[in-house]
Amino acid sequence: MIAVQDLTKDFREEDTITQALRGASFEIKKGEFVAIMGPSGSGKSTLLHILSFLDRPTSGSYAFSGKRIDELSDAELARVRNEEMGFVFQSFNLLSRSTVYENIEIPLLYSRTIPPGNRRQLIENAVSSVGLTEKLHTEVGRLSGGQKQRVAIARALVNNPSVLFADEPTGNLDSKSGAQVMEILQRLNREGHTVILVTHETYTAEFANRLIKLKDGLVESDERIKNQRQSKEAFFK
Repeated sequence: MIAVQDLTKDFREEDTITQALRGASFEIKKGEFVAIMGPSGSGKSTLLHILSFLDRPTSGSYAFSGKRIDELSDAELARVRNEEMGFVFQSFNLLSRSTVYENIEIPLLYSRTIPPGNRRQLIENAVSSVGLTEKLHTEVGRLSGGQKQRVAIARALVNNPSVLFADEPTGNLDSKSGAQVMEILQRLNREGHTVILVTHETYTAEFANRLIKLKDGLVESDERIKNQRQSKEAFFK
């Protein structure tokens, strides 16, 4: 599904050039749950932005579902991002005065392939998948942090994307809510969704089944996680 080769990203500020990525290479297959870790400044956020079409690399190649992104226009990238990618952010990025239903509906408003008549069923399916059916018409501002992140996951899923990107999804949550969110992502992966997680927390990364570690813009290691966390009981041990 994803193949990157010798990926670099430079940021220029006046006469100073900062190399955020210095030649990252790896592949991610459909159905994997991959965690990307690294210290501050390692390049993990930059990498996520490139993988999710929010930025372009300085050099190197990136192919998504067999399509090289350097051959796609900005409009084509935006279409693929809307139709084939879902996003979960640390800060939720929800409209607090809108209902759960209205927040989850947002990606559908921009879809060219989903008829308006199908929206309600898709929204109800998505909110059911994160266990918040009873909150469907509640204003988001009235929800707890953990519930807000579950709404964000439902919004990311409503288009049935090929891949789900999660950027520090437990960063603003207490440990119990964080475990619940990670269990949802793990279950979605078992149901067939490809999940790519960026985190600085080891216990969060252990819900994935593969760990890519970055250091100074390079892939330091890429390995399978042998003792994958399976439940919140394991989480609290």
